Order: sequence, then C-alpha cells, then structure tokens
Amino acid sequence: MSVGLRKGAAVAQRLLWVVFFAQIVVRQFTELPYNYWLSWLPALAAIGISTATSRSARKQIETDPPAPVEVEPPVTGRWSALNSPADKVPSHGTHHLGQTYAIDITAEPAEGPARPKPVWLWPVARHGQAYPAFGEPLLAVADATVVQAEDGQRDHLSRSSLIGVLYFWLVEGVGRTLGGARRIVGNHVVLDLGEGTYAVYAHVKQGSLTVRAGDRVTVGQELGRCGNSGNSTEPHLHFSLMDGPDMETARGLPFRWRGVGVPANGERFTVREETTPVP
Repeated sequence: MSVGLRKGAAVAQRLLWVVFFAQIVVRQFTELPYNYWLSWLPALAAIGISTATSRSARKQIETDPPAPVEVEPPVTGRWSALNSPADKVPSHGTHHLGQTYAIDITAEPAEGPARPKPVWLWPVARHGQAYPAFGEPLLAVADATVVQAEDGQRDHLSRSSLIGVLYFWLVEGVGRTLGGARRIVGNHVVLDLGEGTYAVYAHVKQGSLTVRAGDRVTVGQELGRCGNSGNSTEPHLHFSLMDGPDMETARGLPFRWRGVGVPANGERFTVREETTPVP
C-alpha cells in the first residue's frame, strides 16, 4: 500500500469514527431519520479499513522483513520494558502510527522510591511525580535532525487503578483516537536519523523539550524529559523507529540498542551514563 493510500485510509478511518460517535450524541436528543442498525455502518467501515491496512503491513513484513537498525539507548539508569517487540510483533497490537516494533520503558531505580504498582481501587490516580520515570532525561539515539517537536500538552494523572483504566479505555482513549496521532502520542519528538530512518519519543513531559524542529542534535544529547502526556497510563517512554516522518503513514522499523539489545517484557536493564575522563 502506497504512502498516499495509507494517508487516505488514516483520514477516512478517523472521519468514520467521528461520524459514528456523533450519531450516538445526536440520538440522546432526537431520533435519527434512518434505521438504528444503519448507524453502525461508519464503525464497521472504520474497522474494515483498519483490518485492510494491518493485513497490508503484515504481508510486507512477511515478504520483505526489515533489518534491525542499531542505535544508542534513549535513557540512562535502570529501567524495565513493557509491550516489547521481543515478545510479539506488532508489540502494541497494531501497525498504526509506525508502532509495529515500538517499546515502552519505565524507570525502576535500584535505590530510592520504587515505581508504584497498579491497584484495584485506591488510590484512583497518582501524580506523575510519584513515578521515578517522571522527569528523567531522554537522549538522542544518534546524530540527527529534529523534524517534529511538541511539548504543549498537559501531563495527566496516572490511570493505574481499575477505575482509571476503564476511564482510559472507554472515555479518554476514544477522545484521543478522534483527535489524531498527536493526541495519542502526546508531547513528542521525531528525529531524522538519515537513510530513511526516523526515531519517535512519545509521552514527553510538558514544557521540557530543549530542541525544536530543524535543530541538529548529537548522540546522547538531552532532548527533553519523560512525562505522562497523551495516551499513557503512567509516566514512561514510548520509543519506536519508522521509515518516514509522518506517523499516520510510516511503517515501523525494528531496532537494537547498543549494549542492551531489545529487552523483553518485564526485563530490567541498566544503561550506564558515559563520563568524560578527567585529564
């Protein structure tokens, strides 16, 4: 499927979902001038488009699997992996937004306050500062050019209780999906690494970016801080490589972090901060 077709499919899918949910709102006030079951056609069409694009992406991976791109890790310290492509592909259950080989990581420091675990009922939500990942530096994985940079969206409370997760999936997730890619990834940075490879950092902390579109960055340079913006249940970094700068049309690319590889779900890994020798 060409880039143009993927872009058209993404726009059509979002518009169909908007129409579907708009009908639900209108039905609260008046009867629709057509049969109730016809109101489900936009949702079915959107699901059909999603299925077709997913099949196209899967077929391309099977016939011409991309080679992993080796880059430096985007963080330092002790972290653990979630939703890793080392366990399944696509790692997040979708090829959408170039996420085929995406990974989520969250800080798990050996010392200091531990990362809060998910709970059933209480507390319903926590502030981002309760999580050790919140505010941790995010580093450039290679020498690159910044092509997208946004940090104006708010960092919300965690969604790590049962009530929070239900709200996340049934209310917030729907709204962000209708809002498009930038509402899903939240504050973010996209780097052009060259040779058709782009790196995405999602859920960045509000107001933390030190770079803007057009800037040149060097490997290991701080780009911003880890946050909890966008479609996120707790502060973490969502990292992926893509073959284009537009998340709605790009294909995901596999990665390997030097010295780390691709950590599996639940695997803890440590990245040492490089220091300049004192003469």
